Amino acid sequence: MGLLRNISSGIGALFGRARVEREMDEELRGFLEASAEDKRRTGMTPDEAARAARAEMGSTNAVKHRIRSTGWETAAENLWQDLRHSVRMLARSPAFTLVAVGSLALGIGANTAIFSLMDVVMLRSLPVDDPGQLVLFGHGRNVGSTNSLPNGSTDLYSYLFYRSFSQKNAAFSGVAAVHSIEFGTHGFLNGEGGTGAAREMLRAALVSGTYFSVLGVNPERGRMLDDADDRAPGAGAVAVASYSWWQRHGSNPAMVGKIVHIEGTDYTIVGIAPRGFFGTTVGESPDLWIPLSMEKEISPGWNDLDNKWFQSLYLIARLKPGVSTQQATANTNLVFKQYLRSEYLDQSPSRKDLSDVEHAQIELTSAARGLSRLRVEFSLPLEVLSAIAGLVLLIACANLASLLLARGTARSREFAMRMAIGATRSRVIRQLLTESFVLALLGAILGVAAAWKASHLLLTMATSSPQVAEMSVSPDLRVLAFTLALAAFTALLFGMAPAIRATRLDLTGSLKHGRGIAAPSARISLARGLIVAQIALSLVLLAAASLFLRSLVKLTKVDPGFNRQNVLIFSLDEGAAEIPVDARLVNLRQQIEDRVQAVPGVHAASFSCFSFNQGMWSNDISVQRVPRSPENSQDVLFNIVGKGFFSTMSLPIVAGRGFDATDKTDSPKVAIINQTMASRFFPGSSPIGQHFGMGDDPSHSGDIEIIGVAKNAKYVALQESAESAAYFPYPQHITYLFNFEVRYTGDAAQMIPAVRRAIAEANPNVLINGITTLTEQVDESTANQRLIARLSSFFGLLAAFLVCIGIYGLLSYAVARRTSEIGVRMALGAMRSNVLWLILREILVLVAIGVCIGVPVALEGNHLVAKLIYGLSPADPASLFAAIAMLIAVATLAGYLPARKASLVEPTVALRCE
Repeated sequence: MGLLRNISSGIGALFGRARVEREMDEELRGFLEASAEDKRRTGMTPDEAARAARAEMGSTNAVKHRIRSTGWETAAENLWQDLRHSVRMLARSPAFTLVAVGSLALGIGANTAIFSLMDVVMLRSLPVDDPGQLVLFGHGRNVGSTNSLPNGSTDLYSYLFYRSFSQKNAAFSGVAAVHSIEFGTHGFLNGEGGTGAAREMLRAALVSGTYFSVLGVNPERGRMLDDADDRAPGAGAVAVASYSWWQRHGSNPAMVGKIVHIEGTDYTIVGIAPRGFFGTTVGESPDLWIPLSMEKEISPGWNDLDNKWFQSLYLIARLKPGVSTQQATANTNLVFKQYLRSEYLDQSPSRKDLSDVEHAQIELTSAARGLSRLRVEFSLPLEVLSAIAGLVLLIACANLASLLLARGTARSREFAMRMAIGATRSRVIRQLLTESFVLALLGAILGVAAAWKASHLLLTMATSSPQVAEMSVSPDLRVLAFTLALAAFTALLFGMAPAIRATRLDLTGSLKHGRGIAAPSARISLARGLIVAQIALSLVLLAAASLFLRSLVKLTKVDPGFNRQNVLIFSLDEGAAEIPVDARLVNLRQQIEDRVQAVPGVHAASFSCFSFNQGMWSNDISVQRVPRSPENSQDVLFNIVGKGFFSTMSLPIVAGRGFDATDKTDSPKVAIINQTMASRFFPGSSPIGQHFGMGDDPSHSGDIEIIGVAKNAKYVALQESAESAAYFPYPQHITYLFNFEVRYTGDAAQMIPAVRRAIAEANPNVLINGITTLTEQVDESTANQRLIARLSSFFGLLAAFLVCIGIYGLLSYAVARRTSEIGVRMALGAMRSNVLWLILREILVLVAIGVCIGVPVALEGNHLVAKLIYGLSPADPASLFAAIAMLIAVATLAGYLPARKASLVEPTVALRCE
């Protein structure tokens, strides 16, 4: 009750000031009268008693001030007065306010935008129940499938192991499996049509029946999948729809129970996922969750749940109450090794198999933030950009501190007057800090507004994935809290030292002349130190930006081994045609290739499993009559292609022959290898006619004959080292292929409709998911490098601009202080060029000191980002010299204008003013 009365009285004092004043006056009058009456009783005259009572009480205003100071409302009132005064003072200096707020908005906005992206990609927890209790088996970095005995830590697991482990573990309350690949397919709701034009693109995630129960996710409508949906292969034709997909279909309340037709199978929608739930992989947002038991129907050409060697699943588990991660790890690995020994080792295992099982392990990692290939790909770039943005903010703070020092000098008489009439030094410092907080708050507001758009721009610059582009990276409450804390920190950072310096005054001198600073040399030293700090930090940024730019230039000049120009890549959904994965699928592809090649302007066309930067399929090989050696023990990259692939990619065959019509489904298996594989496995001899097999089993080393050697190329990334690669003809490896490349001449806008018509003529049910170019794929592979190079260059130029402002402000202040000295020098015969050099020399000395400090810091910083640099040393001298040269040029330009102004001073005018 006392607290409520205190709050109530405080509010009354704030909004009923006149009434409170009247009440205090009445109380003080009553007190004086009572005191005087007491004194009259002791024998004083009425006048003496009144004087004694007033003397005892003291100043009425002082008593009122002490009374008001006991309430919290006084602090609130003082704060309001400080804020009003701060706004008025900043409004009187619009140029200063504009520069200060603009600098802070850029610095705070950049940090907010990058933190927004980091929050989504790296920090935000999954929207599930108690995410801290979820663990992931491995790190979730691998995608696709593996078919070898684990050796060391592993990420992918078979469906059979998932089932066995779920029954035998003692550490988890539940275990769930999710396919490592999100499947893109086409389908339609019954009643919404069924032609190719009416089908929509669907993203389907294959999950175990325990998926939602382990995550603790409850349905918005209907029910979630359960273990019964996932027991028998092909028997779980049900699906849970995402909330966003349900909204796209009008939020139909009768959606539960409807049928969605996907590639020949009807799935009953049994539930709707809650709003905001996107699954367990950041950057992916499935439309439907379908039981793993339907893998063969969703992915006819790539599935094998009953095969212990087909390891394609991520496993996520929820810890039992009271079980630590360490205890769960021990139990998990015990069960894992027991399973490997019982299921993978035969009666007489080889030494290698025994060693593999001995080294195999499962590392449990936190699944609270979900799986994220984006995290793996963008963690280091985002950390680098965050550091760069932080340096920009530090430079902005140092710049603003320099401006506040000069502003404090100009306001010295104002401060002296306030302190002379009773204001304490701490009160003036509080007022100046309030001005700093107002500047920081205005900068934060503009920064958040800029970050709202900039975070989306960063996302689109980083990747072209449509699912990633749909991610919400707008600042939320966490980001706004970060921005508010950052604003408060920056206000203290740039405001505290100038406020303390500004209040060190000789009151007499300040009131008489408007100067009178107790230690002007100390103030100038602080300003110079801030300029040196800005120069050193700017050098770090400019050196990094120059290095990233030169690295990007080198990377874009790398020869990929193929001609990237004039190649269209169509992403096809062959499964939509509902053709079995057999010779009929091969015939369909050949018809499409023949029809497209007949289009005027088309030079070549081919299907392929991969084009460029789309992942890889790799495995060991065993080569007939070639023993294992360190040179040929690496995995080989595989690709499945059509006979026109090498012509389409302009990838020449340097030995042997290419694929042709004789390489049929029932003919001997053949392959074309690249030059690296030829040199590693067949040094000094021709590989043509040699044989190899996939896997490390020597009994299969004669399975595939080498018929040709292709020129080396880049397969996954431009910066990759030389890789061994082998190409197989698609008639001999029948599976769904999603890439269809077309080399053409002419206008792409006219070519695309013609190719579309040709594909539709072959089979109208083959759908096109998307169209890109080979050039765009190559450019996409350097998205990280481009993002960092662009932003580091922008921030480097911004830092140089801030340094320019800081140097100009310091020299302008110094010239104003030394006007009389310059007048004396020129009166004694100094030339204008001497005065010009006098001023410029000062700033060049500061630049030299800043460079000496910044160079070792820049070199150390460049070593930390060596992984992002291609073809250059972190200590690249050209990048460093370019940064130093730019800083010297900027500093000279910034210093020239004040120096020229000083050189134009008229001695008589300067001396008369003094």
